[in-house]
Amino acid sequence: MGSFFLRPSPAKSRQGRRPGLTGLLLFVALLLTPSTVAFYLPGVAPNDYRLGDKVELDVNHLTAQASSNTDHRLKSIISYDYYFPPFHFCRPSAEEGGPQSKAESLGAILFGDRIFNSPFDLHFGRNSSCQALCRSVVPAQDAKFINSRIQDNYMLNWLIDGLPDGGQQHAPKTVTIAPSVGIALGRVVNEQTSYFHNHYQIQIHYHPVDDTRNRIVGVTATPSSKQTPADLPLEATDRLCDSVEPQALSESGDTLVTFTYSVEWIPSDITWGTRWDAYLFNMDPQIHWFSLINSMVVVIFLTGMIAMVLVRTLHRDIARYNAMDAQEDLQEDFGWKLVHGDVFRPPAYARLLSILVGNGCQLFYMAVVTLVFASLGFLSPSNRGSLATMMVCFYVLFSCAAGYNTARVYKMLNGAQLKRTILLGAFLVPSIVFAIVFCLNLFLIGSHSSGAVPGGTLVAVIGLWFLVSAPLTFAGAYFGLRKPKLEAPVRTNQIPRQVPDQSFYLRPVPSVLIGGILPFVAIFLELYFILNSIWFQKFYYLFGFLFLVFIILVITCAEVTVLVCYFHLCAEDYHWWWRSFFTAGASSFYIFLYSALYYSSRLKFTSFVSSVLYFGWSFLMSFLFFIMTGTIGFYACLFFVRKIYSSIKID
Repeated sequence: MGSFFLRPSPAKSRQGRRPGLTGLLLFVALLLTPSTVAFYLPGVAPNDYRLGDKVELDVNHLTAQASSNTDHRLKSIISYDYYFPPFHFCRPSAEEGGPQSKAESLGAILFGDRIFNSPFDLHFGRNSSCQALCRSVVPAQDAKFINSRIQDNYMLNWLIDGLPDGGQQHAPKTVTIAPSVGIALGRVVNEQTSYFHNHYQIQIHYHPVDDTRNRIVGVTATPSSKQTPADLPLEATDRLCDSVEPQALSESGDTLVTFTYSVEWIPSDITWGTRWDAYLFNMDPQIHWFSLINSMVVVIFLTGMIAMVLVRTLHRDIARYNAMDAQEDLQEDFGWKLVHGDVFRPPAYARLLSILVGNGCQLFYMAVVTLVFASLGFLSPSNRGSLATMMVCFYVLFSCAAGYNTARVYKMLNGAQLKRTILLGAFLVPSIVFAIVFCLNLFLIGSHSSGAVPGGTLVAVIGLWFLVSAPLTFAGAYFGLRKPKLEAPVRTNQIPRQVPDQSFYLRPVPSVLIGGILPFVAIFLELYFILNSIWFQKFYYLFGFLFLVFIILVITCAEVTVLVCYFHLCAEDYHWWWRSFFTAGASSFYIFLYSALYYSSRLKFTSFVSSVLYFGWSFLMSFLFFIMTGTIGFYACLFFVRKIYSSIKID
């Protein structure tokens, strides 16, 4: 259980040793393609190196990490291209074609990865104590920009054989040393003076497969600052790296910077299949385990109590109502049976409700399938952006579910403008999401950030939307309209019944806010780790835990919404359609408040744009979560109301 729910084992996912589905697929593929030499899942194939082989060092964007001072707070979420001109990093020569971008997945591009080749000349097994890259002149204006980025604790992100380059960190509760991702752009002394790192000591760990083949299993890099004399030629490698004076960038004039590096190849007993284990090491496992288990036990206990009370009360009510109807002297109805003639009356804004429910089904199915694939270990960390790519693909494919459910719900609510509703179902929610992303993208463009989505990618996303998602929505709506209408188990009165005054806790806003607390309690701990993974550039791999939390979230949303609905029906308030949606969806309100708390406690942004981006993405995440959880609550209440009113005798 530990290896399954803690993380997908890199050893199994990368070397194809996992029994079951993966082995079966491999066997079938070998049978169908007898001429194939080897078969690997995407991002899984190892690279074998021989002595002297060229080893590529790719560079990714620069990102900020938590500062190393006492507060450990993040100061920026704006990323920059490695070859952004103000940094003046060494570029590949014109003879080599200059900087060339690497092919990336859609998810990697959307998440800001910008991978290029580099001028580093690495050959397997060849150590180098000092190697020159180039010299660059940094003007005063660019020096000010770089020093500001050093103050914000920006990191270089390199990739060697798919492994992220970085330093080492010590686990606070153990003696284990784990690699940290990122190479510091510079260091700050006395909170004012900044030194620029221009020398990199690269250590590459490899595992011999046989006498000639080797595989890279670990990469670390230690940056340092060395002020090299300007009159010393780059060919003088014996003296080029001997300087002990740190390299400072002058903000009043030009600064000549010499970039150098050294390489050391170290044999290792770590196998290629387990090389990601160190990166995925849990730095503080006890707190995570105990906190998560405590949260799960509390939530399961509360939802169990709710379900038990609800079932017992309903069983007694139904038995009493049926016993009363069997008597000759019928007594007047009371409680939730009293509103049987109004409980299925179509609500206001039925079209909007149908659209939101349809899109919520689309998000729900996307989340379930993505979590299943991730929990089974199909999302290798070496395949960058695979999670986001899978989410986008499944979201587009499940557009048919959005059209199907929109059509069925709107037809059940006696909607008359079916064509207009289906058209809005295909474009309303995606338009809101696209508008938010587009506006945030403008801020990224204005900040010259690498996180800005390129125009070609936006065109590709729009193409997926109009050419794949929208037709699938229309196809799903077609099949939804062909299904018979969901008929109400009781007749609806022509004249609406007046709703009596409600207690304070049963009024719309208080009841919705109270109902949204418990679903938030079910996920707030895992939400903390997700936010850390998103904003602090950490690997998230606890998909087994996340899947369990998601199941608890679904159960909690359904039971709490049904309980609140039952209380309102007993108080003769039959307006449950929208309230069921808002009760479960209110957990998104607490998620946004938690994001604001996280902002004040864990972040310390130095720019207005970073704050806008943070709250913009937080709002978008909360909005989509609102639609998904609201749909869960809506269908739970729909099933509940139809069930209880079909179980009693109505004259």
